[in-house]
Amino acid sequence: MLSDLIWCLIASTLVTQAAVFSTTIYLHRTATHRALVLHPALAWLFRFTLWITTGMVAKEWVAVHRKHHAFTEEKGDPHSPRLEGFWHVQLGNAFYYVREAKNVDTVEKYARDMKDDVWDRYFFNTGLVGLILGTTLLCAVIGLGWGLLAAAIHAILYVFVLSSSINGLCHHVGYRNFNNTATNLRLVALLTGGEGLHNNHHGHPRSPKFSVRPDEFDPAWPVVRLLALFGLATPGRTIEQARAVSTSPQADFWTHEAGLTRAASIRKDA
Repeated sequence: MLSDLIWCLIASTLVTQAAVFSTTIYLHRTATHRALVLHPALAWLFRFTLWITTGMVAKEWVAVHRKHHAFTEEKGDPHSPRLEGFWHVQLGNAFYYVREAKNVDTVEKYARDMKDDVWDRYFFNTGLVGLILGTTLLCAVIGLGWGLLAAAIHAILYVFVLSSSINGLCHHVGYRNFNNTATNLRLVALLTGGEGLHNNHHGHPRSPKFSVRPDEFDPAWPVVRLLALFGLATPGRTIEQARAVSTSPQADFWTHEAGLTRAASIRKDA
């Protein structure tokens, strides 16, 4: 009984982290901000992993997050703790996400570069099918009851703890390196593949690396570097590299202004 429970917890942790790293590396850094270019086969693997672990449609996630950057903490932000209240976003983040993701106008405006391919049309856009497949695989590996429990633990952690903490806690408490309303939380970063370094990300959205200080750790960055070593990923310019080429003595301000310029451009194009 105890060993079965341990294996259940291990399985749920592995599934959650697979979803977390697929989200931050593929959905966030690659698809949304173009901070990375991934080998097509690797990109497909991330898409498949997201399909069976989260059921999310990539272009919907991309659209919601781009709109968040375009209207951060302003009217139009899909999930602003400042506008909606901290606990509303922390506990109800899934509601705000689904509401915006199902807004056809939002998807058309902010993810118009995301074109459906044959995999999307027949598989990846049908999230429920992916979740059923993923849960079935879990049950086949560790048993029906334990598989269902592992899937439930994963869903609670990913949806109601980790994702909500990025949109809730990381816009409410924490420290800042850059002049924007997001915050950094090191513990959240460790659990979310670096996403908890949210202030850094808002300061320089197109950086493939979220950490900037020696005492910060972005767990996804070593993975990205390893992928790059094998020719499976091409990362863009990091925050440090952007600072090095900037002639402004106020690098923090410069990176923040760059983020605002991109957000304004998104609004204009929309």
